[in-house]
Amino acid sequence: MTITSLEYFTSLVQQASDVPLFEAALAIAQDVYPQLDFDAPQNEMDRLANTLRQRVAADATAIQKLRSLNHFFYQELGFAINVNHYYDTDNSYLHRVIAKRRGIPISLALIYMELAQQVGLPVQGVSFPGHFLMKLTVPSGDIMIDPANGTSLSREELEERLEPYLPTSNDAERAASRLSLISYLQVAHPHEILVRVLRNLKAIYQQGNHWKRLLEVQQRLLILLPGDAVERRDRGQAYAQLDCPQAALEDLEFYLAQRPHAADAALLHQQVIDLREASRRLN
Repeated sequence: MTITSLEYFTSLVQQASDVPLFEAALAIAQDVYPQLDFDAPQNEMDRLANTLRQRVAADATAIQKLRSLNHFFYQELGFAINVNHYYDTDNSYLHRVIAKRRGIPISLALIYMELAQQVGLPVQGVSFPGHFLMKLTVPSGDIMIDPANGTSLSREELEERLEPYLPTSNDAERAASRLSLISYLQVAHPHEILVRVLRNLKAIYQQGNHWKRLLEVQQRLLILLPGDAVERRDRGQAYAQLDCPQAALEDLEFYLAQRPHAADAALLHQQVIDLREASRRLN
């Protein structure tokens, strides 16, 4: 029996723990690359990990392994931010990032973390505001790593990066947020990381009015966030743009039932009336 790409994605992420993060992130590309050969990028990752393993001494410390990984990943393999085409959707599809050695922080991090795990380095993702980070815990403390280039970030550098995302109402709130920096450095659950990958794609497809692609992204977001009213609303808008009034109606009515006093409720009530009429005409 052949399963759909969405069914396959669901099977990967349905457990709260032990989510195969790299494989699930790789599977996101099936929407755009339906003939994706999963074995090819995974075999390439195994090959790269084997090469790196041969260079790391059996008794190497975590810091030594980290230095070897950084040199291998950024200097030898040449992984880097795709500065010239930052909003290219291929930057979020891992098999393309592996092939081109160019991506965005979160996709570079997913590949870096996979290699790290294979050489015994438990590097984990951190969903830091604005710029995805990585964390390695060693006996002396946590090392915060920028996936753009592998540099370790000091507390001062982290606070500076956090500053634009802090509350702007008063100095006391900003100071309190800076003091709670640790709350922004928690390890992200695989579902949270996958949601961030998908929301990056969502923003690009929304801006370009690529409704079919947006719908595909929304379907995956709702597998991860089944009760999220905003994601249901946004899927409904994609359905509406694709002339699927009944499906759009169900999603928008769900949103309005959950958020009757939302700022966009009045506009959506009018849209619902129009969608009901469109649905009646189809029937």
